[in-house]
Amino acid sequence: MAVSSGTGLDPVVAMALVGALGVGSQWLAWRMRLPAIVLMLAAGLLAGPGLGVLNPSAQFGDLLKPMVAIAVAIILFEGGMVLNLHSLSDAAKGVRRLVIVGAPLGWLASASVLHFVAGLGWASSAVFGGIMIVTGPTVIAPLLRQARLQKRPAALLQWEAIVNDPVGALAAVLAFEVMVVLNAATSAGHAVQQLAIGIGLATILGVAGGWGIAKSFRQGWVPEYMKIPVLFVALIGVFALSDFMLHESGLLAVTIMGLWIANSDLPSYVELRRFKEHATVLLVSGVFILLSANMSRETLAALDWRALLFVLAVIFIARPLPVLAALAFTNVPWRERLLVAMTGPRGVVLVAVAGLFGERLAELGIEDGARIAPLAFALVLATVVLHGFTLTPVARALGLTAGTTPGVLILGGSKFSVALAQGLEKLGLQVLLADPNHAHLRNAREAGVPVYYGDILSEAAEDRLDIVAYDTLICATDNDAYNTLVATDLAPEFGRANVFQLRRVRETSSRHALPVTLGGKPIGADETFFELNARMSEGWDFRVTTLSDEFNAEAWRAEHPEAVPVAVLGKGGGLRLLGPEDSLRDAAGAQVLAFAPRRQSADGQA
Repeated sequence: MAVSSGTGLDPVVAMALVGALGVGSQWLAWRMRLPAIVLMLAAGLLAGPGLGVLNPSAQFGDLLKPMVAIAVAIILFEGGMVLNLHSLSDAAKGVRRLVIVGAPLGWLASASVLHFVAGLGWASSAVFGGIMIVTGPTVIAPLLRQARLQKRPAALLQWEAIVNDPVGALAAVLAFEVMVVLNAATSAGHAVQQLAIGIGLATILGVAGGWGIAKSFRQGWVPEYMKIPVLFVALIGVFALSDFMLHESGLLAVTIMGLWIANSDLPSYVELRRFKEHATVLLVSGVFILLSANMSRETLAALDWRALLFVLAVIFIARPLPVLAALAFTNVPWRERLLVAMTGPRGVVLVAVAGLFGERLAELGIEDGARIAPLAFALVLATVVLHGFTLTPVARALGLTAGTTPGVLILGGSKFSVALAQGLEKLGLQVLLADPNHAHLRNAREAGVPVYYGDILSEAAEDRLDIVAYDTLICATDNDAYNTLVATDLAPEFGRANVFQLRRVRETSSRHALPVTLGGKPIGADETFFELNARMSEGWDFRVTTLSDEFNAEAWRAEHPEAVPVAVLGKGGGLRLLGPEDSLRDAAGAQVLAFAPRRQSADGQA
């Protein structure tokens, strides 16, 4: 039975409210195409210091700190799991320079701004400065999709965020370990000894945990349905054991554990990472709501003119100078250097880790550690709002956008696929046609359609293809099994609502029907590869018609009774692919792409 906390809200209801606010903010941000972190910040501040409904310290008591600590440990572990050293070695020179040169310079610049501008001591500045080099992959990814940057600047920003996520957290953990040891040690020699022991112990436990998980999963010692539970229990076990043996070493241990697993080439690695990403979304939401709601009005009121100067110094000094220095004397054009230098949104990892370390520093007697959390909130809010609204126009002004319309990736090089690609190009869309068979791409190349030769699921495609530029995937090869495999594998990347597939030849038979969890959505009249290409041989083709108030959907249907509407591009630029159960709606100015006999579409544009 829940026990009242004395604030009018018992812990169970408070936990439900935290979940509702966090996940609800993320969903609302998705619907409104806004940065989720801004809405989560507003929700937490409104429920906490604003209305006083949520008071985590009072409602969760002594459990609040361990709850946040475990959540941060899992978040950092997930950050370590995205850092595959093989991918890093294959990355462009600019990305390596941003990490190897830019990260240390960014740490130094951030710590200097914190000390000289924000007025923090060197202890707090060193810890917080390490976290500040994290630009936040969860914030960068939606911004890149919205801005539709060209491949190289998008890759620079995306890989910097992915790699610097664990690197920044690791830098903060190491700096914090130094502060802990210096405050507890009686001499410099003892401090160095304690620090070496802490780093060594955390490294051993992290490596042991990662090696144990990789070994047991590879040897089949853990059944598939237990892999995720075993992974989480091992993660929490390593964190708790390392923290128990040496205070505050657990975060370093789990980060190293994630790095080890990421580079173990596990067959189930993708499934592990995706499930953990889902869990991380929940934890990030919860931690952000808890930390923002737990801030007092007095703490927020302490954000004075120095906090404003600090944010401005980070945006215009601590971010651009290290980036420009790191990319100097590289083959990266100056426009791309400038865009990367002026783009540095911080995310939830910064707030979560900063809030945790700020409290720990305050407990060590470093009073200005309490100022870290509000400064982190101010920095995140300012950078996310600034870059959320300025990245697209700045990139467009610099000529670095890949296009302002949705992109479509088509798998398969048949006549139907080429005609579909040409029809989509008539709508002004960016189209790429991919096929692992070089001969299948001949017609596309002759038609001038952009092509990619190779397996779309290969590591080479992951490194070379600018997936961010494409919102929709259409699997249309002559191999039904391959179509299903690609649609299922890439559905989490594109979103299941944006992945389409031609009907399988034997799909009507219950013996061969697949569950709804596999494959993509039907497109057009839901016909097979062979039926569609047979229609192409009979003279069918794609035509574009523009609807108006006079010539609406009903009039279009009356004039083209046999035509199959495949896609609709709204007047505002939104693309909607149609299946057999989707109806054509009236929308003046919308363009309809239909698959129709040539004799019915000789008039072309309506």
